Amino acid sequence: MAKPMTKTQLVAALAEKMDSDKKSASAALDAICGLITDEVSGGGAVTLPGVGKIYCRERPERMVRNPATGEQFKKEADKVVKMTIAKALKDSVNG
Repeated sequence: MAKPMTKTQLVAALAEKMDSDKKSASAALDAICGLITDEVSGGGAVTLPGVGKIYCRERPERMVRNPATGEQFKKEADKVVKMTIAKALKDSVNG
């Protein structure tokens, strides 16, 4: 498996695609990440065309088990961030 792309590599690639400098590409990436964080943390969802949908889902209170001790205890309801991958991206990876 290939190593994941770092933020520096992503900014450089984005700057090249935008025919721009790295400073403006970094600002654009930070702005997009900030918008996604604000929307999802507020309970909304963000769809990135061709990539997928990022959303927040609530999990109910449930019984869980500590794998080290085997002890069961009740875990409070919480929220978790999920992402559904777009069909176009799945097809490009598999096709």
